[in-house]
Amino acid sequence: MLRVNFRSLSTSSRLLRGQNLTEKIVQRYAVDLPANKKVFSGDYVSIRPAHCMSHDNSWPVATKFMGLGATKVKDNRQIVCTLDHDVQNKSEKNLEKYHNIENFAREQGIDFYPAGRGIGHQIMIEEGYAFPLNLTVASDSHSNTYGGVGSLGTPIVRTDAASIWATGQTWWQIPPVAKVELQGKLPAGVTGKDIIVALCGAFNKDEVLNHAIEFVGEGVENLPIDYRLTIANMTTEWGALSGLFPVDKKLLDWYRHDRLPKLGANHPRVNESTVSELENNAVSSDSDAVYAKHLVVDLGSLTPYISGPNSVKISNSLADLANENIKIDKAYLVSCTNSRLSDIQAAADVLRGRQVAPHVEFYVAAASSNVQQDAEAAGAWQTILDAGAKPLPAGCGPCIGLGTGLLKDGEVGISATNRNFKGRMGSKDALAYLASPEVVAASAVLGRIGGPEELHGEAVPSTREIVKTISETQSSEVAADVAGGAVEVLDGFPKAIEGELILCDADNINTDGIYPGKYTYQDDIPRSKMAEVCMENYDSEFNGKTKAGDIIISGYNFGTGSSREQAATAILARGMKLVVAGSFGNIFSRNSINNALLTLEIPALINKLRAKYKGSDELTIRTGWTLKWDVTTAQVEVKDNEGNIVLQQKVGELGTNLQDIIVKGGLEGWVKSELSSK
Repeated sequence: MLRVNFRSLSTSSRLLRGQNLTEKIVQRYAVDLPANKKVFSGDYVSIRPAHCMSHDNSWPVATKFMGLGATKVKDNRQIVCTLDHDVQNKSEKNLEKYHNIENFAREQGIDFYPAGRGIGHQIMIEEGYAFPLNLTVASDSHSNTYGGVGSLGTPIVRTDAASIWATGQTWWQIPPVAKVELQGKLPAGVTGKDIIVALCGAFNKDEVLNHAIEFVGEGVENLPIDYRLTIANMTTEWGALSGLFPVDKKLLDWYRHDRLPKLGANHPRVNESTVSELENNAVSSDSDAVYAKHLVVDLGSLTPYISGPNSVKISNSLADLANENIKIDKAYLVSCTNSRLSDIQAAADVLRGRQVAPHVEFYVAAASSNVQQDAEAAGAWQTILDAGAKPLPAGCGPCIGLGTGLLKDGEVGISATNRNFKGRMGSKDALAYLASPEVVAASAVLGRIGGPEELHGEAVPSTREIVKTISETQSSEVAADVAGGAVEVLDGFPKAIEGELILCDADNINTDGIYPGKYTYQDDIPRSKMAEVCMENYDSEFNGKTKAGDIIISGYNFGTGSSREQAATAILARGMKLVVAGSFGNIFSRNSINNALLTLEIPALINKLRAKYKGSDELTIRTGWTLKWDVTTAQVEVKDNEGNIVLQQKVGELGTNLQDIIVKGGLEGWVKSELSSK
């Protein structure tokens, strides 16, 4: 059952109210804050993360780094390079790229892990770069994984990575934080994968889009660390920017009894001293911390779940799909999601003494070479191979559509990975499902989607109704609570931004809609042409209806789609300095600031305009409403055609560090300025 309600918040001062765990970690890694400044959701801050990982995209980052005029990384202890994505590709071109990355890392003294060592996210956890209560970023969307060990992990784009390499820092806007409370205990046969698949399906209306998530509740206490890592990993698919678990006794015991014995006493990051420091200096959310949303799920109401086909937002119970007799062609136990030792052992327990169905290809790859060695020592690896599985090297592969074993036209696959987007694992005409390692292994033997119980002649657990609730704070109440006093404004940065609102009333306007793909790889497109074709695929009349100084107001998930920076620069070329939306695609948000385009999320405003223009068939509407953003007070005021105030709302503070980036024309300009000044 689902219950939704809104709760009121006190409007206490920023200086008096407490911080949640996400805000506390950001506070630790924010740089150049004014004295006694406390950071909260909505604030733009400059961050110096503990570590920054890049993988096969390290060479594009390196070329961007060198293009900025940088020659030496700011802190080679901060940077980690891993080769993991295209490790099966032995072409001359790919091997040359790998060679370039390795040489660059050696010259700079960067920690480097070659192809075959494992998936970067697994290495970051195994080797203690992602460590409890630190902030670790990666130029990969699944850096959320680090939250499984209490490290605030979040993705960045390549320009951010180059900035960190050159200056040690980049920027981040602290997102709204959602508290996800896990109650009760998991029934037998239900895993961490089932939890996150159920959450993605049960809350599939973008409830946590671009949020930071904190998992709390007595249900967390009994979750193994590997389950937490799986759940945190797939908060990416749920739409979140991070997924953070607490630092509790379970985690401390894992470090003491699992990691310390394997890493030895002299490990530079995970050792008796660092673990004792964690134990003796507990950090958790304050009792009066503010959360944008509070989701509650009763773990006892869950059964095994399967995601798909071809969407993580579709969640079906194992019982329902087992009854449909869905034949499979391929099965996968690979990826950063579910290829750790416990996953391999769980699959081996299902497969022991059995054979993969003759018509099924079953692929297995460990998350790292260390995991494979441990699985081999435990006998689990050989058990899986004896059952007929085909081994792949430790690393990525089929999960991202690379290498051996991809789905072909018309085929059906079931995988213990994190994404089953149409065409991601091969043909766009194939069907892909996601499930736990146990269900994947059982399905490989059965030759159809089914559960381990069926191998013993038993029925899979019957479907239950998920017991869940959600409460939300009203956006204006949150803003009132987090807003503070006067904000310093740098010379050259406007104290206020004002313009007429241009309504583009649609959700999910993607980067192709903003900047047509046919121009993306034409490097000689002049700025005037970019301005002309801006929003062309959304509305061919946009150019004739808008002018410089206007402010776009649109729906939810604006800028979703590809990572092309031109989606932001085309709007700037049109003479627009600000876009307002219900919410933004994360990569678009980062590309916008990196190119000096400001953005504001104001759901209440798009909802008001939608009510006013309900039924209109115009794609682009000049509303006559004006928006004024007073940067000095972090206050937005909107007036209608007659000058009546229709909305007043506090927004996140735009600190001087972020202003400096905008003044210098974006992140690359700021980096060049920093390098030249030094």
